[in-house]
Amino acid sequence: MKIAILGKPFKEALLPYIQELFNDLAERQTEIIIVEYFKIYLQNHIHLPVNVNTFRRGDPLEGVEFVLSIGGDGTLLDTITYVGAKQIPILGINTGRLGFLANVPFNQTASAIEALYKGEYIIEERSLIRAETDQDIFDGVNFGLNEFSILKTDTSTMIVVHTYIDGEYLNSYWADGLIVATPTGSTGYSLSCGGPVVLPQTNNFVISPVCPHNLNVRPLIVSDKSVLSFEIEGRSNNFLVSLDSRSKPVDASIKIAVKRENFNARLVKIADTNFLTTLRTKLNWGFDKRNDL
Repeated sequence: MKIAILGKPFKEALLPYIQELFNDLAERQTEIIIVEYFKIYLQNHIHLPVNVNTFRRGDPLEGVEFVLSIGGDGTLLDTITYVGAKQIPILGINTGRLGFLANVPFNQTASAIEALYKGEYIIEERSLIRAETDQDIFDGVNFGLNEFSILKTDTSTMIVVHTYIDGEYLNSYWADGLIVATPTGSTGYSLSCGGPVVLPQTNNFVISPVCPHNLNVRPLIVSDKSVLSFEIEGRSNNFLVSLDSRSKPVDASIKIAVKRENFNARLVKIADTNFLTTLRTKLNWGFDKRNDL
């Protein structure tokens, strides 16, 4: 088996678990490739197997059967930009905090690798959102798993986002910004702005204003078959647009539309883990003394 690995620096207390992971892969004679910057970090902290190669963003990843994302949800979002249309299944190992997406605890890594080799897993297809602009602002990586956002800059006043669905005028949002979230992203930034939780396999976008000036403006669920387009106004004429954690400054002349990407992210789920269990655990749903009666 050939496995690609991406990750971010982690706490020193996790070193034994990460070493165990690489020892396990080596014993299974796994062909390992590691993203270049992460290999440099790992070499200074653990003993890597011999003949470990590296890769960079844009490399074809030929023959790779799985990608391991070692970190938190942000690491997994970054991993998806490396995989892209290749749609290689991604397993998220959580060395971070919340872990909605990277939901394999670091102390269960050995059992997760065993499940990969035994085929005891399922693949979840997660829709992506694609941003189309008249300027190349995302260096060709114009898709994301969680959300697309239009935001004011730190020092500017509120902005106005004129929003259209399939060319038909929807609303002008006077707000600090506007979020268009995928079902996966409904538990992220959109949720903190009052948006609903949407189950991952629904074919929707969630439009959520950020701190709207008009209190009667509420989040809206629309079909992901729609194309959403935007015009931006504001006193400063400078704004931020973002895909997941990647933000770029733009001005009001930019033309923006978003739609569903024509490929998906494929996430590996090990047995006994599912979205509803994760939802209850991460959001502390059901932690009510009355449920014990």
